[in-house]
Amino acid sequence: MKINCLVIDDERLAREYLKNYISKIPELELLGDFNSPLKATELIKKGEVDLLFIDIQMPDITGIEFVKSLTYKPEIIFTTAYQEYALEGFNLSAIDYLLKPFSFERFFQAVIKVIDKLGDKSEKNIQPQLPEDVQTTYTESYLSIRADRKFYKINFDDIKYIEGQKAYVTFHTQKKRITALASLKELEESLPKKQFIRIHKSYIVSIKEILSLEGNIIEVDDIKLPVGKLYKEDVMKVFGI
Repeated sequence: MKINCLVIDDERLAREYLKNYISKIPELELLGDFNSPLKATELIKKGEVDLLFIDIQMPDITGIEFVKSLTYKPEIIFTTAYQEYALEGFNLSAIDYLLKPFSFERFFQAVIKVIDKLGDKSEKNIQPQLPEDVQTTYTESYLSIRADRKFYKINFDDIKYIEGQKAYVTFHTQKKRITALASLKELEESLPKKQFIRIHKSYIVSIKEILSLEGNIIEVDDIKLPVGKLYKEDVMKVFGI
């Protein structure tokens, strides 16, 4: 699935940051970037734009005014330094609101919402393909994962839980969160069975980090995670039930 997107921001540096972030996500296809909403009008009218990253405060017309003027509205992610516009942005059914300066991780979280929403409409049974340059290596005590020209070394003992999001996973570790291209199914098959358990289609957790089970909710490091029906029996075994 390819999501055609545009960037509209009157600040050149802001556009460059967004273009860099967009280049890291295979599902996003950048059609162009503009310093004024008025320059993007014709392209949007053609109906080929799926997602619009747009600043709010701009000289010619504000991002909010521009979005209100559109007959055909792509998915909207507002990018701005002004938090006071958040409510009005969401009233326009914006999918997210990024407060500058924002990290790639925060940007990625917003994009995942778009991927999920558009994927639900058109590709329910199609999973995004991982790029060929993604490599994952496992040893007895850690895994190393290559993605986006970087290598990540993740110790098994440091992992609290792993969250799957389409073709991506986020490793929630003792020190930080690491988001990378990977397959949750491959991780489930390759991680040490004595240390990790799949509890949901979207979660793998470290057994030693599990604090409690109440109904279909597991508590891991003060975070509550759902237990899927298919995995409930295996989870019960962790508690000797």
